[in-house]
Amino acid sequence: MLRATDLVKSFHDPAGGVVHAVAGLSLAVEPGEIYGLLGPNGAGKTTTLRILATLTRPDAGQIQIGGVDALRDPVSARARMAYVPAEGGLPARLSALEAVTVFGEVQGVPKARDRAMQLLTELGAGAYVGRECAQLSTGMKRRVVLARALMHDPGLLLLDEPTDGLDVQGRMDVLQLIQSLAAQRRAVVLSSHIMGEVERVCQRACIIHRGLKIAEGSLDELRALGGAAALDDAFVALLNAEPTP
Repeated sequence: MLRATDLVKSFHDPAGGVVHAVAGLSLAVEPGEIYGLLGPNGAGKTTTLRILATLTRPDAGQIQIGGVDALRDPVSARARMAYVPAEGGLPARLSALEAVTVFGEVQGVPKARDRAMQLLTELGAGAYVGRECAQLSTGMKRRVVLARALMHDPGLLLLDEPTDGLDVQGRMDVLQLIQSLAAQRRAVVLSSHIMGEVERVCQRACIIHRGLKIAEGSLDELRALGGAAALDDAFVALLNAEPTP
């Protein structure tokens, strides 16, 4: 569903230097797979997701989404995927149902209101469809944002820290939702720095640091590469083994 090859993106910092946010990154994700994008703060995870979502153009590299060249035809690529940033950006004064419906109408979804109601109900927000987004809990806002992302039935979901700011129950609920979406044969890329939730839902993952991929594989393979039984210990070991440029 997703294949990215040799992605590169650099930025000029205020001091006049160059920040290599993404440095030759390649990855592939299949339908029904939840793929973890791991790294410390500032590793390049969000920049990578924005590139995959066609919101930031890479300096070099290729992206295929559902067989579409995302750099040559970003409109067709966006029709096949959805990007959910860490900040959902829901309109405060619209109800949950209105916020999702409007997004569907912009996307040209037939019977957008019916589709929005169906998704909100399936995601456990049916009792809150009439409530203004500003009045929703953080966990409920996540459900609304996910419903909005699913309105055009994308095959690929790009999720940036989807459980950030949630309590324990909220995290569990969102992770269960992500698993159910993958069970529908959607490909999911999950950016996170919380190893416990990665272990809970991901089949494979890569670790990036300073824009470089330093390890990739199944979770068992990552543990073996890091020489540790726990993923968080393996993560730290692999980061410490990564040479300083």
